[in-house]
Amino acid sequence: MASGSSLPEEDLTCPVCLDIFKDPVVLKCSHSFCKTCLQKYWEQTGSRVCPVCRRKSSMESLPRNLALKNLCEAFAKNRIQKPATGSESLCGLHGEKLKLFCLNHEEPICLVCQTSEKHENHKLRPVQEAALKYKEELQTALKSLQQKLEAFKKEKQQSDEAAELIKSQTQNTERQIRVEFEKLHQFLRDEEAARITALREEEEQKSQRMKERIDKMTREISSLSDTIRNLEQEMKADDITFLQKYGTTKKRAQCKVADPEKLSGGRIDVTKHLGNLKYRVWEKMMEIIQYNPPAPVTPDPNSTGDDLTATSRGVQPEDLTNVRYREEPAQSSDDDGEDCDEAGYDNDDEEDDDDDDDDDDDDDDAAEDCDEAGYDDDDEEDDDDEAAEDCDEAGYDDDDDDDDDDDDDDDDDDDDDV
Repeated sequence: MASGSSLPEEDLTCPVCLDIFKDPVVLKCSHSFCKTCLQKYWEQTGSRVCPVCRRKSSMESLPRNLALKNLCEAFAKNRIQKPATGSESLCGLHGEKLKLFCLNHEEPICLVCQTSEKHENHKLRPVQEAALKYKEELQTALKSLQQKLEAFKKEKQQSDEAAELIKSQTQNTERQIRVEFEKLHQFLRDEEAARITALREEEEQKSQRMKERIDKMTREISSLSDTIRNLEQEMKADDITFLQKYGTTKKRAQCKVADPEKLSGGRIDVTKHLGNLKYRVWEKMMEIIQYNPPAPVTPDPNSTGDDLTATSRGVQPEDLTNVRYREEPAQSSDDDGEDCDEAGYDNDDEEDDDDDDDDDDDDDDAAEDCDEAGYDDDDEEDDDDEAAEDCDEAGYDDDDDDDDDDDDDDDDDDDDDV
């Protein structure tokens, strides 16, 4: 089958409309026409004859000329796809210059096409006039599209800047958050260290006091153990020897020894260190935290509705909340104890000496009791001297051993006299 490009355009033209075949049909005489053109011709003439050879046709249905239809479609497609050349300014049917523009079909035509039935009673304009009119219409549409393009470019640029701003603000805000929380963490670490230090100091003081008390009790136990052991040995002696030394033994047994002092302050003041700890730390933290109110909010003129940005409000992330850290003088343990008492966190299971002032008073009273009982460190030598004197009076001095022997001799003489 020959392609549309290998046949002349005249062979693909309908004899009635003088245009390329559209839905061609074929008669028994082998002439082809556009289906609509043939039907219109028969209606006008009132007889079913061939417009070319005038031969009558008895066919009820008009068979389509598919081969011719394909050739016409290929020819039309090939004409559309041809590159733009100067020959396109000529009419494809008549070879005349295209000087008119059909407004109904919106296509340029030649002067011959103007007289054809296809463009009968159609609105026509010169090519230059029609081109100018359509260019003006397109220019208006083009201007609108260009404005839309600029608007989209502007919005894209603002979106790009907003994306960069979001990223930058996020990084800066994250850094500021870390800085502020690091201050809080440092404050808490300092408070923790101060509390631990106070606990260690109390532990050291009370441990030293307990060590001294234990050492003193150890000495007393050793002294009393020796006295008891000596008395038990003397009581095991024979009756004469026991009775001979009974006087000194009695004095020795009746030697006054102060009762052991009651244990006081032998516990860590847990309430002072743990009672209401979180509240006291929070209260102290409130003294170093300053609240900076944000700047007045102003709407962003470029935003819609309630959409506000940080920059439109003139508020920087670091201006929202700020933690100022300053060194505070360490409060004494007395203040901590008073805070616990005022907050009602006294432990009912603790002794009445939980308060620091009471501890000091108890320590003073205990010191006085120790002094009265002869348990003061400075008076230990005096106690030793007094014990030595008591021992001397009881006859336990080494120098008095001879006197004891003399007394034994005197006792023997007395027995003889009896």
